Amino acid sequence: MSAPDRPLIDMDHLKSWVGREDTGSEILSEELARKYHAMLDMPGAPPAHGAAAPQLIHFCLAQPAVATAGLGPDGHPARGGFLPPVPLPRRMWAGGALTFHHDLKVGDLVRRVSRVADVSLKEGRTGPLCFVTVAHRIEANGVLAIDERQDIVYRGADSGGAGKSPPAAESGAFVEPVAVGAPLLFRYSALTFNAHRIHYDRSYATEVEGYPALVVHGPMQAALLRNFATKLRGAPPRRFSFRGLAPLFDTDTVALHARAEGDGLVLWTARDRGPVSMAAEATW
Repeated sequence: MSAPDRPLIDMDHLKSWVGREDTGSEILSEELARKYHAMLDMPGAPPAHGAAAPQLIHFCLAQPAVATAGLGPDGHPARGGFLPPVPLPRRMWAGGALTFHHDLKVGDLVRRVSRVADVSLKEGRTGPLCFVTVAHRIEANGVLAIDERQDIVYRGADSGGAGKSPPAAESGAFVEPVAVGAPLLFRYSALTFNAHRIHYDRSYATEVEGYPALVVHGPMQAALLRNFATKLRGAPPRRFSFRGLAPLFDTDTVALHARAEGDGLVLWTARDRGPVSMAAEATW
């Protein structure tokens, strides 16, 4: 973004959103558990009523139901509601960190309490980056189950592909190929009620936002890595964090990677001969 085109970012105004809250609740149904299990090709039978549901299924629960008329041109809710009206056109889920206190179980009443925790501005290689941190408290039947930090980044329209190409990712000690085609992206968007068009509208993704193909969801990559960590250790982690570093596309050949580090695992996604896309850490 060139200097004459730089938007005026009033940080005092944006910081006035800190402390704003949004809540929602929903039953974690057997139907959702069945669909989530099928979507991610999880082994065995889906969890029945009363059984522990997979971690990160709460990304599909109690999402804000903004009217279609209230969506912006990119499919996100129009700016200035719960999230601050950052005057940068591209919004992405940059990463997050979660602590799991208790399992969510099929049949639980799940309540989400979300609070804008921070708004900050940084200068990236290609222009300004505005970060919004949201703290989520996920309760099951009135008991705290998950503490979550969500990091959202806003950037300029022309800053996605600029800059030096990062190096190719190393291969992990454990590697598992994963298919990330358009049907999976569509299913994840549907289950999470996410209308961001870069994940399902190919012409919008390529012609408007300038990507080469559909973009693989960051939180879905996190879910795949969390499932991989659980498979490797035989139990779900107590803490899990992730950070997006480079985009993945539905046309890529993708693998999950992991290596042991201390008492935990370091994990990442990468396309064939490509850089690390999503980096994650899991501890027990």
